[in-house]
Order: sequence, then C-alpha cells, then structure tokens
Amino acid sequence: MWPALYLETRLFSWWSIGVGLVAEYAFVRWLFKLTFKRAVVATFVANAASSIAGLLLIPLVGIAWELFPGSVYMKVLGWGTFNPITWIATFFLACLVNTAIESLVYKRGFKLPMRRREFWWIYVANSVSVGLAFGSLFMYPYIP
Repeated sequence: MWPALYLETRLFSWWSIGVGLVAEYAFVRWLFKLTFKRAVVATFVANAASSIAGLLLIPLVGIAWELFPGSVYMKVLGWGTFNPITWIATFFLACLVNTAIESLVYKRGFKLPMRRREFWWIYVANSVSVGLAFGSLFMYPYIP
C-alpha cells in the first residue's frame, strides 16, 4: 500500500466530500459568475466525474510516482514508501488529478472559460478537501 491509495480512503469520506463541495461551489460561483442553481449543478457534476475517474487515476498516479522519481530518491536516501517527500507529492498530485478532471468538465460540459487563472483557482478549491482528508490521516490514522 502506498500513500496515494491510503489518501483515497479519506477522499471518499462524507465530511471530506461535503466540505469539498461547499468550498468548490463558492469558488465556481465566484470564478464563473454563475447563478446559484448552475453553480450547484456544475460543481456536483464536476466532482462526481473527478470522484469516479479519481478512483482509478489517483492510485495510478501514486504508482507512477513510486516508479519514478520515488524509486530514485528513496534508494539514494534509504527511505521506504511512506516518507515526507512522497506524502507531499501525493497531496499535490491528488489535487492536480482532481483539478484536471473537473476543469475538463467545466470547459467541455458547461462551456465555461478554463484558462490558467481558473484552473489554479479550482486547484486551490480542491486543496481544501484534499487537505482536510490528508490532514485527517495524521490526526486520526485509524478510524474504524
């Protein structure tokens, strides 16, 4: 088991999803100047897509990290999989995967402008829910 798979278990917790939807809704409504209803629908659809696709993509990105560059620096430093660099990379990569998928949904599905500015604000919004899920791993590592 590697950090990306471990993190994924928390990304699908009800409180992480709830907080993430509220945070992202606020960003989406502000960024795109959408009505309440359209912002709710766009946020829900984008997050549903990123949840479904992320179920496979986040662990795959975690495996890719483990193969390279993880295998290189872990060997040099004599570290195992659960090290500070991999945990930090897991956070940023999970945010990136979610943002890439959601940005595609906003752009293609809702015809919203998705430039660098919007992409990085959606990334910030995703970092809220991923950050909470991530932090919970360290505060409460063994939730039954």
